[in-house]
Amino acid sequence: MNLGVQPVFISSGDLIADRRHQWALDYLARGDPAGAAEILEQVLETVPAFAGAWFALGTIREAEGDRARAIAAFVAARDADPQDHHGARLHLARLGVGEATPAMMETHVRRLFDQHAPRFDQSLLRHLDYRGPQLLVAAVAAVTLSAGRPLRFAAVLDLGCGTGLAGAAFRAAVDRLTGIDLSAAMIEETRRKALYDRLVTGELVDFLAAEAAAQMRYDLVVAADVLVYLQDLALVAAAVHRVLVPSGLFAFTTETHAGDGVLLRQSLRYAHGAAHVRATVAGAGLDLSYLAEVSTRTERGEPVPGLLGVATSC
Repeated sequence: MNLGVQPVFISSGDLIADRRHQWALDYLARGDPAGAAEILEQVLETVPAFAGAWFALGTIREAEGDRARAIAAFVAARDADPQDHHGARLHLARLGVGEATPAMMETHVRRLFDQHAPRFDQSLLRHLDYRGPQLLVAAVAAVTLSAGRPLRFAAVLDLGCGTGLAGAAFRAAVDRLTGIDLSAAMIEETRRKALYDRLVTGELVDFLAAEAAAQMRYDLVVAADVLVYLQDLALVAAAVHRVLVPSGLFAFTTETHAGDGVLLRQSLRYAHGAAHVRATVAGAGLDLSYLAEVSTRTERGEPVPGLLGVATSC
């Protein structure tokens, strides 16, 4: 989902500057970007290290088509906030500055999903026609059928479980369902649905490493609409392999593009080329038994190109 570029509020330490920053956002919400920019520039004269104000100013300048001043504002936001809560590095990459495909900062991803958790399901299902979980179930069923196996799993791990949409789709075929997500707010939304036997808040690769060390094993690992926020698929694929039982399955979706490698899209999500996905999965020691072009969502009336893969633990 395109979670937007709304500035997260982190106090500047100056109460008056904080209030004026909010006034600027109010001006922007009323359709007066020029007025908002003027207030933000005044705020930054007083508190030059106010990352939120720089980020908001950068979004205004970019919308105005002023690339040079947008870049300057995003650079200032990045430099003022090493944790990059606002995702300034991603905006700079999209504008051709710095790394072409920088990894998303954990703090940035967490705050985006915390911010959108209460309306996440509505945004995906009603506005984006999201269908990733249903496509994954159908693909996994096809793979298990071709192998002469029933669509039944003793233990399933849902990576980036969000509000539990994939868990709901697979629940009837699962004995023990575990979900992991970076966002505590998402986990709380999921907990209310009583779908999972175990829910964990944490970073995916760290969690997978801990599960492997504890000798926790899964028959199926699902990653529905989570790899689009990860630049490096190799780390995840290798970590998943270590928690799969022999002949266990890794089912995933990702967005894609016509070229090779990784591309940061205008939506600030990553698209992974098909050849890159094949090489990454094979490099992790998994057998990619199924890879198909799919679209799991629609944006601005157009299907977003994607891939759906099912790999088997060798």
